Amino acid sequence: MTAWQIAMPAGQPGTAVWHVDLAAIRLTPARARWLSTDEQARAARFLRPQDRDRFVHSHLALRRILSGYLGRDPGDLCFDPAENGKPELGGPDRDRLRFNLSHSGSHALVAIADGTAIGVDVEVARPLGDVMAIARAHFHSGEITTLAGRSAAERPMAFLACWTRKEAVVKALGTGLSLPLDSFEVTLPPGPATIRSWARGASPCHDWSLHHLDLGAEAVGAVAIARGGESCALYRLPSDGETL
Repeated sequence: MTAWQIAMPAGQPGTAVWHVDLAAIRLTPARARWLSTDEQARAARFLRPQDRDRFVHSHLALRRILSGYLGRDPGDLCFDPAENGKPELGGPDRDRLRFNLSHSGSHALVAIADGTAIGVDVEVARPLGDVMAIARAHFHSGEITTLAGRSAAERPMAFLACWTRKEAVVKALGTGLSLPLDSFEVTLPPGPATIRSWARGASPCHDWSLHHLDLGAEAVGAVAIARGGESCALYRLPSDGETL
């Protein structure tokens, strides 16, 4: 095991999400060499240092986590864009695992699945303005009605929960903006996360698992798995000097 790799938890399920504190990651010269030429070029295009750091640290974390599953050096991993643009493992690791990455503020989530599509989304709690106006522009009518029934104090976090659940589904599908967010309905807290309905022809997969991720008071997260009845463990990525 090379420096800064992780040992996988015993008895891990087929799917898992890793919660990463990006502020706890240190960029060292050795870790910088993990990044591909493409990743380095993408990082250099960010104008704001905090955006560049968020990109670099989240990709270092992604490589660290994947290397633990695959038993390979983080710098040896390569990624290819799929036809829909969603990155996937390339080279000798092609088709071994599916993954997805999301970050917001100092929080990042890395989702891992074996043999099925997976999507994850995280949003940091922050002032949002008129969430009902945003919901009416993007959400399913059932979600709008449910959100309107929440108190003013509950509404912002309920909105973020709905948003992350929908984004996780879209990211799992890899359809991007081609799938309207109002073409399917998800539940809102406090009930369990589920997909309640799809518009005709909207989903190529009939069985889905959707999970709310408890990230504390600062952020909201969700993971969508294109396989019914799938459990998902939530782990915290150890920071420098920590062990699992």
